[in-house]
Amino acid sequence: MQQRSTAGTERLRRSNTGAVLRALRRLGPSTRVELARHTGLAKATVGVIVADLEEAGAVTEEGSRPGVRGRPGRPVVLRGRRFLTLGLELNVDYVSAVALDLTGDIVSSSSRPGGQVADLHDLACSTLSDHLGAGTRLVGATLAVPGLVRDDDATVAWAPNLHVAWPEVSDLLGTLVPGRRIEVSNDANCAAYAESHHGAAVGVAHSLYLTGTVGIGAGIVQDGEVMRGAAGFAGEVGHMPVGDSTAECGCGRRGCWEASIGLHAMLAAVGMSELDTPLQTAEAVAARARTDATVRAGLARVGRDVGLGLAMLSNVLDPEVVVLGGYFAPLGDFVLDPARRTLDDRLPSLVQVRPDLRPSTLGIEAAALGAAERSFDPVFTGALELSA
Repeated sequence: MQQRSTAGTERLRRSNTGAVLRALRRLGPSTRVELARHTGLAKATVGVIVADLEEAGAVTEEGSRPGVRGRPGRPVVLRGRRFLTLGLELNVDYVSAVALDLTGDIVSSSSRPGGQVADLHDLACSTLSDHLGAGTRLVGATLAVPGLVRDDDATVAWAPNLHVAWPEVSDLLGTLVPGRRIEVSNDANCAAYAESHHGAAVGVAHSLYLTGTVGIGAGIVQDGEVMRGAAGFAGEVGHMPVGDSTAECGCGRRGCWEASIGLHAMLAAVGMSELDTPLQTAEAVAARARTDATVRAGLARVGRDVGLGLAMLSNVLDPEVVVLGGYFAPLGDFVLDPARRTLDDRLPSLVQVRPDLRPSTLGIEAAALGAAERSFDPVFTGALELSA
């Protein structure tokens, strides 16, 4: 009985610590009184937690400022660079890496052409060697991939567009950070999480993220959390039967949505060639569209098919905001305007709220950023303790 009671007390302590860390991330510098008010914890409890976090190097005190009753209060602030996470993405034609600190600041963000395990290995190793040294602790790491990832956060069940040997990927993940498990997550889910915490969907209660690369995927976010479904596969929208019913998809079937609006479908519609990354490609297409009516017409057809699928998803999910990422972002209103018109026409009732369509603000590293942010979850829930 004593052991069970001790374990319960320890869980409560960690949960309370997570609540204080979440408050500091959300509010910024805060006095102990402010933290107590925000978390609902006793001021004495907050004081003990802050002392433990200060000893671990996770927080520090700033200069005093007037308290709520005129007494000096010493604001507590997160110390960013002591604890880092690593977010990685392995996609069809590029790899990305983001290092994030405890405050949510991006320490490093980079991407390279190439979609092979060796490309990911080189980028991950260079990021770790540049930013992980004496006095810095890696809290966690997550790899984002364009495929179905089971709810064990490790098993890639299906990734039709990504032609790599998964045992090789597993071997790589086991050697990057010895003794630490690197989790695996769906790229659209990671990007959606990033947009809700850092990008175009910050402060939005119900959002849908649509990623635009060779494949098409979606992330569904409610109150800051990704909705994953029964097996972790929610959001695999690229294979809905929407758009050209004759278009061949990378999955081997015809008529999938991504066969009409994926990167290769968009390039076929405008008659242009692919460059090193989806964003570079889209930037070149957008530049051509400003002076070429044929390219604009091709993008309008893609936008119409985007709107068709979003109308279907809006009827089911009722999102407040839809964020279009990947190659969609540089194309902006060339795709968004026809998508908005089609979405408006296809929603059956005028009482339905039309979701606000927004381009992503995070660039090609969105999924890697979300993967890094997700790696902090155990800290902010209290499942993982920050120690010196």
